[in-house]
Amino acid sequence: MTLRTRVLLVLSALLLTLTPTAPTAPIAWAHAASPTAAGAAETTVPASPKPRGAEVVAATQVADRQVDLSVRSAALGGRTVKVRLLTPDGWNPSDRRQHWPTLWLLHGCCGDYTSWTALTDVARIDSLRDVLVVMPEAGWNGWYSDWWNNGQGGDPAWETFHTVELRHLLERDWAAGANRVVAGLSMGGQGALLYAARHPGMFKATAAYSGSAHPLLNEESVNRIMGFFAGQGGDPLRVWGDPVAQRGIWEAHDPFHLAQRLKSVPVYLSCGDGTTGPLDSPGSTSALEADFNRQNHALAAELERVGAKHVTTNFYGPGTHGWAYWQRELHASLPMLLGALRVDG
Repeated sequence: MTLRTRVLLVLSALLLTLTPTAPTAPIAWAHAASPTAAGAAETTVPASPKPRGAEVVAATQVADRQVDLSVRSAALGGRTVKVRLLTPDGWNPSDRRQHWPTLWLLHGCCGDYTSWTALTDVARIDSLRDVLVVMPEAGWNGWYSDWWNNGQGGDPAWETFHTVELRHLLERDWAAGANRVVAGLSMGGQGALLYAARHPGMFKATAAYSGSAHPLLNEESVNRIMGFFAGQGGDPLRVWGDPVAQRGIWEAHDPFHLAQRLKSVPVYLSCGDGTTGPLDSPGSTSALEADFNRQNHALAAELERVGAKHVTTNFYGPGTHGWAYWQRELHASLPMLLGALRVDG
């Protein structure tokens, strides 16, 4: 019996104690009971001294169809981070014959792996009941990048964690298929565009909501993202280096400069203009959204210039940098994303 099988058996036993069924009735992952007030069901895997790649050290059922994986990552210096899965109906990771189409949903700066389920209705969208939704931790200001770290690389290497370690882990042990699309907001919108461009063939479509689509657009854009890079008192040069001295690294992480690589990928871009919109409180404005709006228009024009044929834009005018808009845009982009997965929306 493999370690993973033992993990699933123990977790199933724990979940059974939370489910009001007869003791002999089997329990399926997709129909496990939600956590009780006493806490969520968790299975813990003993730590190994030298992790190689990524490994799940705990799995916790946190709500109906929601499972949190605690993943220890070599790309993150051996640290353990969370990944939330919104599972499809009938999901059973022990069934090696079934691999589910996968939607990766990326969070923004200052958020985390819980943001999408906490702040949108994603868990209640019926068209996602046939899809495995992957919501990985990406750091408070990780920017979906392997950090430059003054030329030394190393921790954190978020891009390697997501596109190599986590991808292989999910597809080997947690019933994720190779049929994938990716979407994200703000920092995660940039991540969705970067991952689709920098890893050809990995994602069949990409969507960015209020994404940082061209951080090298102008001095204002550079200064703004450098402010994010500084984070909570950090060194802003750790991420991509200096925007002049390490210009090549910056361009390699700027979706505008990767437009040619997005030429054959269905792309959805949306953004407000930073003025008060229909989903805002009166008088709300956002200089950040206004900046990202200019960046998205620049990327859309560049995609048109290089001959991209599958670009959908929704530059909806008034609207700030907020979740009400990102939830709406997730719904608006799902037909395109699910169409790329060949799943009926």
